[in-house]
Amino acid sequence: MSKYTVLIVEDEDAIREMLVIILEQVGFQVVAVSSAEEAQKALADDFPDLILLDWMLPGMSGVEWARRLKKDESCKTLPIILLTARGEEEDKVNGLDCGADDYVTKPFSPKELIARIKAVLRRSGKMNGSTLIVSGDLVLDTEQHSLMIANKPLDVSPTEFRLMQFFMTHPDKVYSRTQLLDQVWGRSVYIEERTVDVHIRRLRKILTEHARENLVQTVRGFGYRFSPQQD
Repeated sequence: MSKYTVLIVEDEDAIREMLVIILEQVGFQVVAVSSAEEAQKALADDFPDLILLDWMLPGMSGVEWARRLKKDESCKTLPIILLTARGEEEDKVNGLDCGADDYVTKPFSPKELIARIKAVLRRSGKMNGSTLIVSGDLVLDTEQHSLMIANKPLDVSPTEFRLMQFFMTHPDKVYSRTQLLDQVWGRSVYIEERTVDVHIRRLRKILTEHARENLVQTVRGFGYRFSPQQD
């Protein structure tokens, strides 16, 4: 299946490792951490398609972290599935009230979990509609998470993929580093502006290998612009 990314937040090592195996076996990309604090840091590196979140976590609980995420404009549509041993109706209501999109009770079957994840992804729109963004011979597929030039796949990281997706849907407009951080990384993560420069350099290096070095241009004193018009 398509390489959707799931962020697992689970403090029990055995369960976390089992979840990684289950999801990777059916084709998901997985990032696994053990606390809300680590999960917040993970969002700064790669924004997932869905979060599988344990209710009871050390420090900040999963429910509290979910509630904070849903208050942030850049994260409010990020799908969250709560994973917990709490099975009472009141607990389920409280979990969904915090902004979670679904609720899976332990113990669970791998088939049920995968079915729930796919259902939430479909409801969120990540598995629906047109998936192709085309600019000349540059083709980005949001479902397959692939980027190609002249039918040749480019090896880009998830962050560089999101950066190119934003550029391709906003051509010939200049964006500052701060604007790119807000649009691509989200306002809930706190990273330095030079992080944008690092990913731009990596992206340009890949594009240069395919003679497309002018697609992402520097606008001196302000930021960057994607222009499909080659000099």
